[in-house]
Amino acid sequence: MSHGPKQPGAAAAPAGGKAPGQHGGFVVAVKQERGEGPRAGEKGSHEEEPVKKRGWPKGKKRKKILPNGPKAPVTGYVRFLNERREQIRTRHPDLPFPEITKMLGAEWSKLQPAEKQRYLDEAEREKQQYMKELRAYQQSEAYKMCTENIQEKKIKKEDSGSGLMNTLLNGHKGGDCDGFSTFDVPIFTEEFLDQNKAREAELRRLRKMNVAFEEQNAVLQRHTQSMSSARERLEQELALEERRTLALQQQLHAVRQALTASFASLPVPGTGETPTLGTLDLYMARLHGAIERDPGQHEKLIVRIKEILAQVASEHL
Repeated sequence: MSHGPKQPGAAAAPAGGKAPGQHGGFVVAVKQERGEGPRAGEKGSHEEEPVKKRGWPKGKKRKKILPNGPKAPVTGYVRFLNERREQIRTRHPDLPFPEITKMLGAEWSKLQPAEKQRYLDEAEREKQQYMKELRAYQQSEAYKMCTENIQEKKIKKEDSGSGLMNTLLNGHKGGDCDGFSTFDVPIFTEEFLDQNKAREAELRRLRKMNVAFEEQNAVLQRHTQSMSSARERLEQELALEERRTLALQQQLHAVRQALTASFASLPVPGTGETPTLGTLDLYMARLHGAIERDPGQHEKLIVRIKEILAQVASEHL
């Protein structure tokens, strides 16, 4: 018995009893997961949508790469723009932002080299200060925790992507292809999510404690520096006072030597005692007592003492 010719669009059903169209959704999902597009000559079920411009979402803030790190410096051109932009806005309030930027760019290109170098020098100084602060920040515990967190997130993202792809492929080969409800992805289990939340909460608590400790450490460092400065000032004042005391002691010694030499020719009346460095104080007391007992008798001695004292004062005081 002869059979009629096969229709061009007809195809034999597979042994499992399912049409090839039933697997189409899975194949598309796998291709999308791998980042593959349709090959040349193939048409999708829907027409291609126009490619949208990519960019940072409006109103969404960018995350800082270094949360507690120093602020990055700006270039000399940006410093010039920031300085002149408000002046242009005040002078031309209706001028749109692109036109202001265009006007400032033309003004920057015509700026004198000396004036332009001033902005470049300021930017270079700010850059050097930023590099210094960045090196100090890279030695802190906050930077280490930040880099570890970034690395963990990167590893987690790679593991989750590869794990999801392997699970999808393995499940398609050995299981039901009607849907993905039968796939068991361990990374999305409730236990894992609870552990992850607890771990993130603990990390946040530790980061807050670390920031608080760093602030306390900064306060203590400022107190330590203040105490060190006060100690240095006291040491300088003490050294100055010691130098003054030494100078006074030297002057006193010179005066005592001059007095001893000058009064060596004036013995105490009645005793004939003359002074030495060791007995100068006792000699002066006895001489003063002898003159007080009979001033009229020792007028010449008084005149001689006044001459000696005036000479010593002029030479050593």
